[in-house]
Amino acid sequence: MLHLSSFDVRLSTTHSSRFARLEFGAFREAVKCRLIVESSINIKPLIPFGGDDVQTRHIEEARVLILPIYYEVAPSYGEGSGEGPFHFLTASHELETIDEETLSDWSSLGLHTLPALIPSTDPEKAISEIRQAAKTHLDTGKFLLSIGGDHAVSIGLIMAAAQIHPDIGVLQIDAHMDLRDTWHGSRYNHGCVMRRVADDMRLPFVQVGIRSFSPEEAAYVKSKGLKPFYAHNIHPQDDSWMDDVINNLPEKIYLTIDVDGLDPSVMPGTGTPVPGGLDYRQLVSLIKKIGASKKVIASDINELAKIEGTQVSEFTAAKIAVKLFVHCL
Repeated sequence: MLHLSSFDVRLSTTHSSRFARLEFGAFREAVKCRLIVESSINIKPLIPFGGDDVQTRHIEEARVLILPIYYEVAPSYGEGSGEGPFHFLTASHELETIDEETLSDWSSLGLHTLPALIPSTDPEKAISEIRQAAKTHLDTGKFLLSIGGDHAVSIGLIMAAAQIHPDIGVLQIDAHMDLRDTWHGSRYNHGCVMRRVADDMRLPFVQVGIRSFSPEEAAYVKSKGLKPFYAHNIHPQDDSWMDDVINNLPEKIYLTIDVDGLDPSVMPGTGTPVPGGLDYRQLVSLIKKIGASKKVIASDINELAKIEGTQVSEFTAAKIAVKLFVHCL
């Protein structure tokens, strides 16, 4: 695991986009060094969510911890999620701090962005490192929002949450079931996230927005009697299905949001954009309902992949994070 401490890439709200790209170029080269050799290089890319003025300086005073995880191994289709946290955090600087629904100022909630985590490129080691890092932060009792990275990061994050809260359940927003037992030679691939939750962690879970899966996954769903909320069954003008989601979850929730759960018209910047997904308002409504009726312990947003020439995906992902802060604390 790369501990990020000595090479400080700090992006302030006054930096131009060109300068930000130059900074990220230096950071990316350092990451490449990590991929090429197992080294003890120390890097600290610190980009506070919302900008320097939003960052709660002392971690013990924060209510929310934000953990960027730069990780992408064996993607299935499009690449770029490994750089997702950088683009997500950069876009967050452009957010207004008043939430339009609640009229509350989310910048006063006590947000602290942590130094970025760059796990091992070995999937099993990476999951162990992510689990250890997440447990350290969750042990404080603060809300943890982790930013991937490919969806595999969620395995370690959910493991950590389950260690502390063995009665937790998982709500997955996703286009894909992620119920393969192995994928691309690993049990810890992004395509295996919910299989690890089901078989290894044995946690209850609900899947929402599903519209892409393999014969293996279809057979697993049938054999286990699972009832995913398929996207084609979700009516765009009827939110009553959300009550069924809530009723099938325990009191404590881990919420994992793969951005491809949203329709590509809303979220084009992801590795495998699948048509027919949730719209933004549906996701926000579900977050509101979950936050009002359950205790959300932690969450992650993953699989963001930058499309050059547009900022819509990363800005939307950052806006979703604000909705988690406003409705789930």
